[in-house]
Amino acid sequence: MKKAEQIFRDKLAYPDGAILEMTIWKVPQPVRGSDHGLKYSLFYGYAGRRLVAYDNEPGKGDHRHYGEREEVYQFVSVEVLLADFLADVERCRGGK
Repeated sequence: MKKAEQIFRDKLAYPDGAILEMTIWKVPQPVRGSDHGLKYSLFYGYAGRRLVAYDNEPGKGDHRHYGEREEVYQFVSVEVLLADFLADVERCRGGK
């Protein structure tokens, strides 16, 4: 049986102690609740404190966390996923 293959990983530590970590895997079968062949975990926050996160865990499918809110996320492509996540991180950090 084919295994998951990591296709993207990036991690950044901000001077204020915040962490941004993005990992995307190509999976042999869609994660339960998603209709594409990727598993992803995008995180922004501090140790023990999530501020923004996008992921697709089995059963929940594609969704995002922004502060205390959790909502369904409509996955379009990897490029849109990363752009949406980074835009939310920028807003959270006080940007646009």
